[in-house]
Amino acid sequence: MKLNFFQMIALMGPGIAVAATGVGAGDMISATNAGAKFGTVLLWAIVYGAVLKFALNEGVGRWQLATGTTLLEGWVERLGRPVQYFFLLYLLIWSFLVGGGLLSASGLAGHTVFPSLSVAQWGVIHALAACVLVWVGRFGFFLKVMKVLIGLMFVSFLISAWALRPDFGDIVRGIALPSAPSGSVVAVLSVLGGVGGSLSVMCYGYWIREAGRTGSEWVKGIRIDLGGAYLLTGFFGVAVMILGAQIRPEAVGIDIVFGMADRLEEALGSFGRWSLYLGFWAAVITSVLGVWQGIPYLFADFMALFKRVSSEDRSAMVRTDSPYYRGFLLFLTFPTMALLLFDRPVAVVIVYTVVGALFMPFLAGTLLYMNSKRDWVGHLKTGWVLNVLLALALILFLYLAVHQLIDTFG
Repeated sequence: MKLNFFQMIALMGPGIAVAATGVGAGDMISATNAGAKFGTVLLWAIVYGAVLKFALNEGVGRWQLATGTTLLEGWVERLGRPVQYFFLLYLLIWSFLVGGGLLSASGLAGHTVFPSLSVAQWGVIHALAACVLVWVGRFGFFLKVMKVLIGLMFVSFLISAWALRPDFGDIVRGIALPSAPSGSVVAVLSVLGGVGGSLSVMCYGYWIREAGRTGSEWVKGIRIDLGGAYLLTGFFGVAVMILGAQIRPEAVGIDIVFGMADRLEEALGSFGRWSLYLGFWAAVITSVLGVWQGIPYLFADFMALFKRVSSEDRSAMVRTDSPYYRGFLLFLTFPTMALLLFDRPVAVVIVYTVVGALFMPFLAGTLLYMNSKRDWVGHLKTGWVLNVLLALALILFLYLAVHQLIDTFG
C-alpha cells in the first residue's frame, strides 16, 4: 500500500476518534498537575504514554484485520465463554459509572463556561444532545463532528501554550532526556497512563469496520491512522503540561482549569480565557460522544455472541440502527443521570477512574498473548518491538490499577 501525503491524511479518522474519546477531564488534570509541580521535565512521559496506547490500539486493529472477528469474539472463541459473561458484568458496571462520570465532567465544563445552569443541568443537556446525535446520525457524520471538536481542542490548547512563550530548550530536554525528580513517581505513572482510553479502546475495531477497513492489507493503513492520532494526542498532552507549568502548584481539581484560564487572561486577555474554556469543553464532549457512539457496539456484539447467530445476522445486530445498539445507547443516557443527583462530580469521576483502571491490564495481557500466536493471526503475528511495548503496557497498567485501588480504598 503506497500512499502519498494527502492519502495518509485521508486515512486519519477512526484513530483520531478513539484517541480523543480517551482524553477526558481526568487526563487533562493529571498532565496539568504534573506540569504545575515539576514543570516540563516530565514531558517525556506524555510521549511514552502515547506510544504505549498506540501499541494497544494497533493490537485491537491487528487482531480484527487478521481474523475477521472483533476482539470480543476472539476472547470468547479463544479464552472460553465464561469471559463473555464476566465482560457483560464489567461492561454494565463500567458504562453506568463512566456514563455518570462523563456527565459530571461535561456538567463541570458547561458550568465553568456558563454558570447560570448547574452542573447537573449541563450534564443532562450533554447526555441528551449526544444521544440524539448518535441516534439520528450515521458514522460518517459522527466522525465529522469529532474532527471539528478535536480541531477546536487541539488548536485552542496549542495557541494557549504558544502564547505563554515557553522555553523551547526546556521542552526539547523534557522530551528527549527522561528524568524523574524526587517525589515525581506517582505523577509520572499518572501521566503515562493518562493518554486516553480504557474500555473505549475496543471501539476502534468497530469504527474501522464502519469505515470499510477489513483484511490484512489494511495493517499499514491503521498504523498511519493511529500514528497520526497519537501524534496529535501527544502534542495536546505536551501543550497541557506546558500550561500547567505556568500555574501555582497548590491548585487542585477544577481549580487547575481556573488557574490556567487566569494565566492565559494575563497573556491574551479575555480571548485567552475563553480559548482555554472552549478547549476544555471540547476535550470533555469528545469523550461523551465517543463513548455514546462506540460502547453500544460492544453490547450488541455480546448479544450476537449470546444468541450464536450466523455471520449475516451478526452484521444486522451489530449496527447503529439495531434495537440492541439503541437500547444500550438509552441505558448510557438515562439511568446514568441518577449519579448527577448525588452532586458529587469529583467523587464520581474518581470511582469510574478506578473501574477503568482494572480493564487495561487485561486488555494488554490478552493482546500480548493472542497476537503472538501464528496459528491464530497468521503472518500478522506481532514482532518483538510491539510485544515489548505491550509487555510494558501490561506492567504499567497493572501497577497503576493496584496503586489506584490502594490509594482509593486504603
